[in-house]
Amino acid sequence: MSEFEQFHFDFYQSNYTIDDQEENLSRSRKSQTEENPPTGAFALSEKLPFPQSYTGQILQPMYSPDTLSHLSYADGFDEEPPLLEELGINFEHIWQKTLTVLNPMKPADGSIMNETDLTGPMIFCLALGATLLLAGKVHFGYVYGMSAIGCLAIHALLNLMSIPGVSHGCVASVLGYCLLPMVILSSSAVIFSLQGIPGTLLALFIIGWCSLSASKIFTSALAMEGQQLLIAYPCALLYGLFALLTVF
Repeated sequence: MSEFEQFHFDFYQSNYTIDDQEENLSRSRKSQTEENPPTGAFALSEKLPFPQSYTGQILQPMYSPDTLSHLSYADGFDEEPPLLEELGINFEHIWQKTLTVLNPMKPADGSIMNETDLTGPMIFCLALGATLLLAGKVHFGYVYGMSAIGCLAIHALLNLMSIPGVSHGCVASVLGYCLLPMVILSSSAVIFSLQGIPGTLLALFIIGWCSLSASKIFTSALAMEGQQLLIAYPCALLYGLFALLTVF
């Protein structure tokens, strides 16, 4: 029994302590850290930008191309055209077209009449419907329906007769402006009845007035000299329908 205890004592007897083990472990970790530094340090140093020097002067900032373009755009507001002109509403041209329709003998300006201006035609269509309404006739649908069908028919006819051709907007603009004499006829129908010989004669005069003005404008805008009577005939048929609405 004493030999076994002596053997057990000799087996566990050692000069190596736990403190020495912890000290050796810390030294080994320190040496590994010095030999192999962490990769995050290099990555962090690479990500850090180098300080850039300011090339401008105090209270005098440098202008970039974006700043210059913004300033030029802000200065361009003064050079923009008016809103009515961008919408295609030119009161001077409307007045000139109205005078051309009121005076059938006045030569028409083809450059002005070839515009697709629908402001005057819409006003005259509304005026025709309003005067018919004052006379006790609700014919707004007939006015717009016959206007649309008439514009399509005259457009097809003019494209067959003229070499350059014409647009739908130009045809609608000319036919709409030439409705102004028909508005005068419908306004007179509010005052007295047109169902008689004086009313019939007045209606025939207004039809000739409208068709003559429309044919004059078409021949001037499309350079169709010598074909005014050929254009005036279908225009007279169209305005005759409006005269029937006004008289009856």
